[in-house]
Amino acid sequence: MTRLARKLGITDYFSLGWGTMVGVGWLVVMDDWLLRGGPLGGILGFAIGGILLLPVGFVYGKWVMAMPDASGEVAYTAKVFARPVSFFTGWMMVLAYFIVCPWEAVAVGRLAGFVFPWLNRIELYRVADKPVYLPHLAIGLGLTALVTTVNYRGIRLSATFQNWTTFGTLALFVIFIVCGAARGSPSNFPPLFTHAPWVSILLVLQVVPYFMNGFESVTKAAEEASPEFRAVGFSRVIFTAIVVGFLFYVVVVAAVGFVAPWRQLTGTPFMTAAAFQYAVGSRWIVSIILSTAILSLFKVFNGNFVAATRLLFAMSRRGLLDDRLAAVHPQNRTPGAAVLALGIATGLFMFLGSAILVPISEVGSVASAIGWFAVCLAFLLTKPTLRDYLIALLGACVGLAMILMKFLPFVPGHFSNWEWLAFGIWIVLGAIVGRPRAANANPPTIRAGVV
Repeated sequence: MTRLARKLGITDYFSLGWGTMVGVGWLVVMDDWLLRGGPLGGILGFAIGGILLLPVGFVYGKWVMAMPDASGEVAYTAKVFARPVSFFTGWMMVLAYFIVCPWEAVAVGRLAGFVFPWLNRIELYRVADKPVYLPHLAIGLGLTALVTTVNYRGIRLSATFQNWTTFGTLALFVIFIVCGAARGSPSNFPPLFTHAPWVSILLVLQVVPYFMNGFESVTKAAEEASPEFRAVGFSRVIFTAIVVGFLFYVVVVAAVGFVAPWRQLTGTPFMTAAAFQYAVGSRWIVSIILSTAILSLFKVFNGNFVAATRLLFAMSRRGLLDDRLAAVHPQNRTPGAAVLALGIATGLFMFLGSAILVPISEVGSVASAIGWFAVCLAFLLTKPTLRDYLIALLGACVGLAMILMKFLPFVPGHFSNWEWLAFGIWIVLGAIVGRPRAANANPPTIRAGVV
Protein backbone atom coordinates (compact mmCIF):
# COMPACT_ATOMS: atom_id res chain seq x y z
CA MET A 1 0.00 0.00 0.00
CA THR A 2 1.39 3.41 -0.99
CA ARG A 3 1.83 5.52 2.13
CA LEU A 4 1.43 9.23 2.69
CA ALA A 5 4.52 11.34 3.36
CA ARG A 6 5.66 11.35 7.00
CA LYS A 7 6.85 14.90 7.67
CA LEU A 8 4.80 16.46 10.50
CA GLY A 9 6.04 17.47 13.96
CA ILE A 10 4.53 18.85 17.18
CA THR A 11 4.27 22.44 15.91
CA ASP A 12 2.60 21.28 12.71
CA TYR A 13 -0.01 19.34 14.67
CA PHE A 14 -0.79 22.30 16.93
CA SER A 15 -1.19 24.53 13.89
CA LEU A 16 -3.50 21.95 12.36
CA GLY A 17 -5.60 21.40 15.51
CA TRP A 18 -5.97 25.01 16.64
CA GLY A 19 -5.82 26.45 13.15
CA THR A 20 -8.62 24.20 11.94
CA MET A 21 -10.75 25.24 14.90
CA VAL A 22 -10.54 29.04 14.90
CA GLY A 23 -11.58 30.73 11.67
CA VAL A 24 -13.28 34.07 11.07
CA GLY A 25 -16.55 33.48 12.90
CA TRP A 26 -15.34 35.92 15.57
CA LEU A 27 -15.48 38.64 12.89
CA VAL A 28 -18.20 37.51 10.47
CA VAL A 29 -20.95 36.33 12.85
CA MET A 30 -20.09 38.11 16.11
CA ASP A 31 -23.46 39.86 16.04
CA ASP A 32 -25.19 36.46 15.88
CA TRP A 33 -23.25 35.29 18.97
CA LEU A 34 -24.11 38.41 20.96
CA LEU A 35 -27.74 38.39 19.92
CA ARG A 36 -27.91 34.79 21.08
CA GLY A 37 -26.45 35.36 24.52
CA GLY A 38 -25.07 38.84 25.12
CA PRO A 39 -21.45 39.36 26.25
CA LEU A 40 -21.68 37.28 29.44
CA GLY A 41 -23.81 34.63 27.76
CA GLY A 42 -21.21 34.39 24.97
CA ILE A 43 -18.31 34.23 27.41
CA LEU A 44 -19.92 31.54 29.53
CA GLY A 45 -21.20 29.63 26.50
CA PHE A 46 -17.76 29.29 24.94
CA ALA A 47 -16.00 28.72 28.28
CA ILE A 48 -18.41 25.99 29.39
CA GLY A 49 -18.46 24.43 25.93
CA GLY A 50 -14.66 24.38 25.73
CA ILE A 51 -14.24 22.86 29.19
CA LEU A 52 -16.88 20.21 28.43
CA LEU A 53 -14.91 19.22 25.34
CA LEU A 54 -11.81 18.30 27.36
CA PRO A 55 -13.12 14.77 28.11
CA VAL A 56 -13.83 14.36 24.38
CA GLY A 57 -10.28 15.47 23.64
CA PHE A 58 -8.98 12.96 26.20
CA VAL A 59 -10.79 10.13 24.39
CA TYR A 60 -9.45 11.22 21.01
CA GLY A 61 -5.95 11.32 22.46
CA LYS A 62 -6.27 7.74 23.70
CA TRP A 63 -7.65 6.53 20.40
CA VAL A 64 -5.07 8.17 18.16
CA MET A 65 -2.20 6.79 20.25
CA ALA A 66 -3.70 3.34 19.80
CA MET A 67 -4.68 3.73 16.16
CA PRO A 68 -2.77 6.35 14.15
CA ASP A 69 -5.18 5.94 11.24
CA ALA A 70 -6.24 8.75 8.88
CA SER A 71 -9.84 7.51 9.00
CA GLY A 72 -10.08 8.70 12.63
CA GLU A 73 -13.62 8.20 13.84
CA VAL A 74 -14.22 5.47 11.26
CA ALA A 75 -11.35 3.37 12.58
CA TYR A 76 -12.29 3.93 16.22
CA THR A 77 -15.96 3.06 15.85
CA ALA A 78 -15.20 0.11 13.54
CA LYS A 79 -13.50 -1.61 16.45
CA VAL A 80 -16.79 -2.12 18.31
CA PHE A 81 -19.64 -1.27 15.91
CA ALA A 82 -20.93 -2.63 12.60
CA ARG A 83 -19.62 -1.04 9.41
CA PRO A 84 -22.78 1.01 8.72
CA VAL A 85 -22.27 2.76 12.08
CA SER A 86 -18.63 3.56 11.40
CA PHE A 87 -19.53 4.76 7.90
CA PHE A 88 -22.27 7.05 9.20
CA THR A 89 -19.91 8.46 11.85
CA GLY A 90 -17.22 9.15 9.27
CA TRP A 91 -19.74 10.65 6.85
CA MET A 92 -20.90 13.09 9.53
CA MET A 93 -17.30 14.15 10.20
CA VAL A 94 -16.70 14.63 6.48
CA LEU A 95 -19.63 17.05 6.58
CA ALA A 96 -18.22 18.82 9.65
CA TYR A 97 -14.90 19.49 7.90
CA PHE A 98 -16.06 19.96 4.35
CA ILE A 99 -18.84 22.39 5.20
CA VAL A 100 -16.26 24.84 6.61
CA CYS A 101 -14.45 25.12 3.26
CA PRO A 102 -17.20 26.89 1.25
CA TRP A 103 -18.01 28.88 4.42
CA GLU A 104 -14.50 30.35 4.36
CA ALA A 105 -14.49 30.75 0.58
CA VAL A 106 -17.67 32.82 0.84
CA ALA A 107 -16.34 34.76 3.83
CA VAL A 108 -13.20 35.89 1.98
CA GLY A 109 -15.38 37.52 -0.68
CA ARG A 110 -17.33 39.37 2.00
CA LEU A 111 -14.08 40.51 3.64
CA ALA A 112 -12.76 41.78 0.33
CA GLY A 113 -16.01 43.63 -0.29
CA PHE A 114 -15.76 45.30 3.11
CA VAL A 115 -12.21 46.54 2.39
CA PHE A 116 -12.94 47.45 -1.23
CA PRO A 117 -16.65 48.39 -1.57
CA TRP A 118 -16.38 48.55 -5.34
CA LEU A 119 -16.24 44.72 -5.28
CA ASN A 120 -19.88 44.67 -4.10
CA ARG A 121 -21.10 45.00 -7.66
CA ILE A 122 -22.23 42.87 -10.59
CA GLU A 123 -24.94 41.01 -8.72
CA LEU A 124 -25.54 37.68 -10.45
CA TYR A 125 -28.50 36.36 -8.45
CA ARG A 126 -29.84 36.04 -4.90
CA VAL A 127 -30.12 33.13 -2.47
CA ALA A 128 -32.56 33.65 0.45
CA ASP A 129 -32.67 37.32 -0.60
CA LYS A 130 -28.89 37.68 -0.17
CA PRO A 131 -26.97 38.87 -3.24
CA VAL A 132 -24.20 36.86 -4.87
CA TYR A 133 -21.65 39.14 -6.54
CA LEU A 134 -19.32 38.11 -9.35
CA PRO A 135 -16.16 39.59 -7.72
CA HIS A 136 -16.93 37.72 -4.47
CA LEU A 137 -17.26 34.46 -6.38
CA ALA A 138 -14.03 35.07 -8.27
CA ILE A 139 -12.06 35.75 -5.08
CA GLY A 140 -13.50 32.73 -3.27
CA LEU A 141 -12.83 30.45 -6.22
CA GLY A 142 -9.29 31.80 -6.41
CA LEU A 143 -8.67 30.96 -2.74
CA THR A 144 -10.17 27.51 -3.27
CA ALA A 145 -7.80 26.92 -6.18
CA LEU A 146 -4.83 28.07 -4.05
CA VAL A 147 -5.65 25.76 -1.13
CA THR A 148 -6.29 22.86 -3.48
CA THR A 149 -2.95 23.39 -5.23
CA VAL A 150 -1.02 23.68 -1.95
CA ASN A 151 -2.50 20.43 -0.66
CA TYR A 152 -1.98 18.63 -3.94
CA ARG A 153 1.70 19.54 -3.97
CA GLY A 154 2.57 18.06 -0.56
CA ILE A 155 1.85 17.95 3.17
CA ARG A 156 5.07 19.79 4.03
CA LEU A 157 4.06 22.77 1.92
CA SER A 158 0.58 22.66 3.43
CA ALA A 159 2.00 22.46 6.98
CA THR A 160 4.35 25.39 6.39
CA PHE A 161 1.43 27.44 5.08
CA GLN A 162 -0.59 26.42 8.15
CA ASN A 163 2.20 27.34 10.61
CA TRP A 164 2.77 30.83 9.22
CA THR A 165 -0.90 31.69 9.11
CA THR A 166 -1.59 30.23 12.58
CA PHE A 167 1.16 32.07 14.46
CA GLY A 168 0.63 35.21 12.39
CA THR A 169 -3.03 35.17 13.45
CA LEU A 170 -2.12 34.82 17.14
CA ALA A 171 0.42 37.66 16.98
CA LEU A 172 -1.98 40.10 15.28
CA PHE A 173 -4.80 39.06 17.63
CA VAL A 174 -2.74 40.05 20.69
CA ILE A 175 -1.90 43.41 19.10
CA PHE A 176 -5.45 44.53 18.33
CA ILE A 177 -6.90 43.17 21.61
CA VAL A 178 -4.35 45.08 23.72
CA CYS A 179 -4.74 48.29 21.71
CA GLY A 180 -8.54 48.19 21.79
CA ALA A 181 -8.94 47.14 25.42
CA ALA A 182 -7.04 50.24 26.55
CA ARG A 183 -9.96 52.35 25.24
CA GLY A 184 -12.88 50.25 26.52
CA SER A 185 -15.16 50.53 29.53
CA PRO A 186 -17.17 48.05 31.67
CA SER A 187 -20.19 50.30 31.14
CA ASN A 188 -20.41 48.95 27.58
CA PHE A 189 -21.22 45.41 28.72
CA PRO A 190 -24.93 45.72 29.62
CA PRO A 191 -27.15 44.01 28.83
CA LEU A 192 -25.07 41.02 29.90
CA PHE A 193 -27.64 38.56 28.54
CA THR A 194 -30.13 38.87 25.69
CA HIS A 195 -32.55 36.32 27.18
CA ALA A 196 -32.87 34.62 30.54
CA PRO A 197 -29.31 33.69 31.60
CA TRP A 198 -29.67 29.93 31.07
CA VAL A 199 -31.35 30.43 27.67
CA SER A 200 -28.62 32.85 26.58
CA ILE A 201 -25.88 30.40 27.52
CA LEU A 202 -27.74 27.52 25.88
CA LEU A 203 -28.17 29.38 22.60
CA VAL A 204 -24.42 30.04 22.45
CA LEU A 205 -23.58 26.47 23.51
CA GLN A 206 -25.49 25.23 20.46
CA VAL A 207 -22.95 26.69 18.03
CA VAL A 208 -19.86 25.89 20.12
CA PRO A 209 -19.39 22.44 18.47
CA TYR A 210 -19.11 24.07 15.04
CA PHE A 211 -16.68 26.79 16.12
CA MET A 212 -14.67 24.38 18.32
CA ASN A 213 -14.64 21.61 15.74
CA GLY A 214 -11.10 20.98 14.54
CA PHE A 215 -9.05 19.79 17.50
CA GLU A 216 -9.72 16.21 16.36
CA SER A 217 -8.35 17.00 12.88
CA VAL A 218 -4.98 16.05 14.36
CA THR A 219 -6.09 12.41 14.14
CA LYS A 220 -6.68 12.65 10.37
CA ALA A 221 -3.02 13.48 9.77
CA ALA A 222 -1.72 10.86 12.24
CA GLU A 223 -0.24 8.74 9.45
CA GLU A 224 1.89 11.68 8.34
CA ALA A 225 3.85 12.12 11.59
CA SER A 226 7.61 12.20 11.20
CA PRO A 227 9.43 9.03 12.35
CA GLU A 228 10.77 10.92 15.41
CA PHE A 229 7.32 12.03 16.60
CA ARG A 230 6.20 10.42 19.88
CA ALA A 231 2.59 9.20 20.04
CA VAL A 232 1.92 10.94 23.36
CA GLY A 233 2.35 14.22 21.49
CA PHE A 234 -1.03 13.70 19.82
CA SER A 235 -2.85 13.86 23.14
CA ARG A 236 -0.92 16.92 24.32
CA VAL A 237 -1.61 18.81 21.10
CA ILE A 238 -5.34 18.03 21.23
CA PHE A 239 -5.62 19.33 24.81
CA THR A 240 -3.61 22.44 24.01
CA ALA A 241 -5.72 23.19 20.92
CA ILE A 242 -8.98 22.94 22.91
CA VAL A 243 -7.76 25.19 25.74
CA VAL A 244 -6.23 27.84 23.48
CA GLY A 245 -9.31 27.65 21.26
CA PHE A 246 -11.96 28.38 23.87
CA LEU A 247 -9.76 31.02 25.54
CA PHE A 248 -9.47 32.78 22.17
CA TYR A 249 -13.25 32.90 21.80
CA VAL A 250 -13.81 34.01 25.40
CA VAL A 251 -11.31 36.84 25.02
CA VAL A 252 -12.67 38.14 21.72
CA VAL A 253 -16.32 38.08 22.91
CA ALA A 254 -15.32 39.86 26.12
CA ALA A 255 -13.27 42.40 24.17
CA VAL A 256 -16.11 43.31 21.80
CA GLY A 257 -18.49 43.78 24.74
CA PHE A 258 -15.87 45.87 26.56
CA VAL A 259 -14.67 48.24 23.84
CA ALA A 260 -18.04 49.52 22.55
CA PRO A 261 -21.80 49.61 23.28
CA TRP A 262 -22.36 46.36 21.44
CA ARG A 263 -26.16 46.58 21.32
CA GLN A 264 -25.91 49.64 19.05
CA LEU A 265 -23.61 47.83 16.65
CA THR A 266 -25.51 44.58 16.08
CA GLY A 267 -26.38 44.27 12.42
CA THR A 268 -23.27 46.22 11.42
CA PRO A 269 -21.13 44.30 8.90
CA PHE A 270 -18.12 42.74 10.65
CA MET A 271 -19.21 43.89 14.06
CA THR A 272 -15.89 43.08 15.76
CA ALA A 273 -14.03 45.51 13.50
CA ALA A 274 -16.75 48.14 13.96
CA ALA A 275 -16.54 47.86 17.75
CA PHE A 276 -12.78 48.35 17.84
CA GLN A 277 -12.95 51.24 15.38
CA TYR A 278 -15.57 52.85 17.66
CA ALA A 279 -13.22 52.47 20.64
CA VAL A 280 -10.02 53.68 18.97
CA GLY A 281 -11.63 56.21 16.66
CA SER A 282 -9.35 55.33 13.80
CA ARG A 283 -9.33 53.01 10.79
CA TRP A 284 -5.84 51.60 11.40
CA ILE A 285 -7.07 49.07 13.94
CA VAL A 286 -9.63 47.80 11.42
CA SER A 287 -6.73 47.08 9.05
CA ILE A 288 -5.04 44.97 11.74
CA ILE A 289 -8.27 43.09 12.48
CA LEU A 290 -8.93 42.40 8.81
CA SER A 291 -5.33 41.22 8.34
CA THR A 292 -5.82 38.89 11.31
CA ALA A 293 -9.07 37.63 9.80
CA ILE A 294 -7.54 36.98 6.41
CA LEU A 295 -4.69 34.94 7.91
CA SER A 296 -7.17 33.10 10.11
CA LEU A 297 -9.41 32.39 7.16
CA PHE A 298 -6.53 30.92 5.17
CA LYS A 299 -5.46 28.61 7.99
CA VAL A 300 -8.92 27.33 8.90
CA PHE A 301 -9.73 26.71 5.25
CA ASN A 302 -6.46 24.83 4.79
CA GLY A 303 -6.80 22.89 8.06
CA ASN A 304 -10.32 21.69 7.35
CA PHE A 305 -9.31 20.89 3.79
CA VAL A 306 -6.49 18.69 5.09
CA ALA A 307 -8.80 16.90 7.53
CA ALA A 308 -11.61 16.36 5.02
CA THR A 309 -9.35 15.06 2.26
CA ARG A 310 -7.56 12.63 4.59
CA LEU A 311 -10.88 11.34 5.86
CA LEU A 312 -12.22 10.86 2.32
CA PHE A 313 -8.99 9.12 1.34
CA ALA A 314 -9.02 6.79 4.35
CA MET A 315 -12.72 5.92 4.02
CA SER A 316 -12.13 5.06 0.38
CA ARG A 317 -9.13 2.93 1.31
CA ARG A 318 -11.42 1.00 3.67
CA GLY A 319 -13.88 0.39 0.86
CA LEU A 320 -16.52 2.76 2.23
CA LEU A 321 -16.37 5.22 -0.69
CA ASP A 322 -15.35 5.10 -4.33
CA ASP A 323 -11.95 3.38 -4.68
CA ARG A 324 -10.59 6.19 -6.83
CA LEU A 325 -10.51 8.55 -3.84
CA ALA A 326 -7.83 6.33 -2.26
CA ALA A 327 -5.28 7.20 -4.95
CA VAL A 328 -1.95 8.58 -3.66
CA HIS A 329 0.11 10.86 -5.90
CA PRO A 330 3.32 8.93 -6.69
CA GLN A 331 5.66 11.94 -6.31
CA ASN A 332 3.89 14.23 -3.85
CA ARG A 333 2.54 11.33 -1.73
CA THR A 334 -0.68 13.20 -1.09
CA PRO A 335 -4.24 11.88 -1.53
CA GLY A 336 -4.42 13.63 -4.88
CA ALA A 337 -7.83 12.38 -6.02
CA ALA A 338 -9.50 13.30 -2.72
CA VAL A 339 -7.86 16.74 -2.83
CA LEU A 340 -9.17 17.45 -6.32
CA ALA A 341 -12.64 16.14 -5.50
CA LEU A 342 -12.95 18.32 -2.41
CA GLY A 343 -11.64 21.37 -4.25
CA ILE A 344 -14.29 20.97 -6.96
CA ALA A 345 -17.07 20.39 -4.40
CA THR A 346 -16.04 23.50 -2.44
CA GLY A 347 -16.15 25.60 -5.59
CA LEU A 348 -19.63 24.36 -6.43
CA PHE A 349 -21.03 25.02 -2.93
CA MET A 350 -19.62 28.55 -3.06
CA PHE A 351 -22.33 29.49 -5.52
CA LEU A 352 -24.88 29.42 -2.67
CA GLY A 353 -23.37 32.67 -1.40
CA SER A 354 -23.52 34.27 2.06
CA ALA A 355 -26.98 32.83 2.80
CA ILE A 356 -25.23 29.60 3.86
CA LEU A 357 -23.15 31.14 6.67
CA VAL A 358 -25.40 30.82 9.74
CA PRO A 359 -27.24 27.60 8.66
CA ILE A 360 -23.88 25.95 8.02
CA SER A 361 -22.86 26.73 11.60
CA GLU A 362 -25.96 24.95 12.90
CA VAL A 363 -25.65 21.81 10.76
CA GLY A 364 -21.88 21.61 11.25
CA SER A 365 -22.36 21.71 15.02
CA VAL A 366 -24.57 18.61 14.98
CA ALA A 367 -22.28 16.74 12.59
CA SER A 368 -19.31 17.33 14.90
CA ALA A 369 -21.26 16.35 18.00
CA ILE A 370 -22.39 13.08 16.38
CA GLY A 371 -18.77 12.16 15.68
CA TRP A 372 -17.66 13.03 19.22
CA PHE A 373 -20.50 11.04 20.77
CA ALA A 374 -19.80 7.95 18.65
CA VAL A 375 -16.06 8.04 19.42
CA CYS A 376 -16.66 8.31 23.18
CA LEU A 377 -19.29 5.57 23.12
CA ALA A 378 -16.94 3.27 21.19
CA PHE A 379 -14.23 3.92 23.77
CA LEU A 380 -16.60 2.96 26.60
CA LEU A 381 -17.20 -0.40 24.93
CA THR A 382 -13.48 -1.25 24.90
CA LYS A 383 -13.65 -1.78 28.70
CA PRO A 384 -11.07 0.82 29.76
CA THR A 385 -9.93 1.52 33.32
CA LEU A 386 -12.46 3.04 35.71
CA ARG A 387 -10.90 6.51 35.48
CA ASP A 388 -10.85 6.44 31.69
CA TYR A 389 -14.38 5.05 31.63
CA LEU A 390 -15.74 7.92 33.72
CA ILE A 391 -13.99 10.52 31.58
CA ALA A 392 -15.28 8.92 28.38
CA LEU A 393 -18.78 8.67 29.86
CA LEU A 394 -18.73 12.41 30.51
CA GLY A 395 -17.53 12.99 26.96
CA ALA A 396 -20.34 10.84 25.56
CA CYS A 397 -22.90 12.74 27.63
CA VAL A 398 -21.53 16.05 26.33
CA GLY A 399 -21.74 14.87 22.73
CA LEU A 400 -25.27 13.53 23.17
CA ALA A 401 -26.44 16.73 24.88
CA MET A 402 -25.07 18.83 22.01
CA ILE A 403 -26.99 16.67 19.52
CA LEU A 404 -30.26 16.82 21.46
CA MET A 405 -30.04 20.60 21.81
CA LYS A 406 -30.57 20.87 18.06
CA PHE A 407 -32.88 17.89 17.52
CA LEU A 408 -35.47 18.34 20.27
CA PRO A 409 -38.21 20.74 19.13
CA PHE A 410 -38.91 22.14 22.60
CA VAL A 411 -35.31 23.34 23.11
CA PRO A 412 -34.74 27.00 22.15
CA GLY A 413 -32.68 27.29 18.97
CA HIS A 414 -33.52 23.83 17.62
CA PHE A 415 -33.16 22.94 13.92
CA SER A 416 -35.33 24.88 11.49
CA ASN A 417 -36.88 23.27 8.41
CA TRP A 418 -34.00 24.44 6.22
CA GLU A 419 -31.42 22.90 8.54
CA TRP A 420 -33.34 19.61 8.68
CA LEU A 421 -33.44 19.68 4.88
CA ALA A 422 -29.67 20.21 4.57
CA PHE A 423 -28.98 17.49 7.16
CA GLY A 424 -31.33 15.08 5.41
CA ILE A 425 -29.79 15.74 1.99
CA TRP A 426 -26.35 14.87 3.36
CA ILE A 427 -27.63 11.56 4.78
CA VAL A 428 -29.31 10.68 1.46
CA LEU A 429 -26.13 11.58 -0.42
CA GLY A 430 -24.17 9.25 1.88
CA ALA A 431 -26.62 6.45 1.16
CA ILE A 432 -26.09 7.00 -2.57
CA VAL A 433 -22.28 7.28 -2.72
CA GLY A 434 -21.31 5.18 0.30
CA ARG A 435 -20.55 1.49 0.58
CA PRO A 436 -21.20 0.83 4.26
CA ARG A 437 -21.81 -2.90 3.76
CA ALA A 438 -18.87 -3.67 1.49
CA ALA A 439 -16.09 -5.99 2.57
CA ASN A 440 -13.54 -4.28 4.79
CA ALA A 441 -10.62 -3.37 2.54
CA ASN A 442 -8.39 -2.20 5.34
CA PRO A 443 -9.22 -3.46 8.85
CA PRO A 444 -7.92 -1.26 11.69
CA THR A 445 -4.66 -2.01 13.44
CA ILE A 446 -4.42 -1.33 17.17
CA ARG A 447 -1.32 -0.91 19.26
CA ALA A 448 -1.63 -3.30 22.15
CA GLY A 449 -2.12 -1.92 25.63
CA VAL A 450 -3.17 1.63 24.73
CA VAL A 451 -6.97 1.33 24.60
